[in-house]
Amino acid sequence: MGCSERQKEIRRRRKRRVQLGHLRGRLAKATQSEKMEIVRKLRAMTPGSEVLIASWKLDKADR
Repeated sequence: MGCSERQKEIRRRRKRRVQLGHLRGRLAKATQSEKMEIVRKLRAMTPGSEVLIASWKLDKADR
């Protein structure tokens, strides 16, 4: 028997949190093109991406 929908949701959230931590860590050394790639990945990963982009000060990186 598979796991419940709630367990799948929790697993997705935990994995997303880990991925966000990795992206945040790479941000310090990132070049402009790498920052654009991080912005692209954020938009694909999470529905709250615009809030993260603003708080991580990547507003100018995606232009």
